[in-house]
Amino acid sequence: MSAHCQLTGAKPGFGNAISHSHRRTSRRFGPNIQRKLYWLASEGRHVRLTLSAKAIKTVDAIGIEAAVARIRARGGKV
Repeated sequence: MSAHCQLTGAKPGFGNAISHSHRRTSRRFGPNIQRKLYWLASEGRHVRLTLSAKAIKTVDAIGIEAAVARIRARGGKV
């Protein structure tokens, strides 16, 4: 599973882990990605989306139909 959100486009960020002795090593800050199944009534089928936790809250607020429209407007495949 790729670590990006289909709705918001959230991707991993990169930075440094700093030890007690202040040595720096590379690390990755991953988004909270979840796979979630929604019923898309207009098409009569289920859709499985890869969403961040923030995007799941957005879908709850705007509805799955509007969220799928946004994903398709970004050029994503549903």
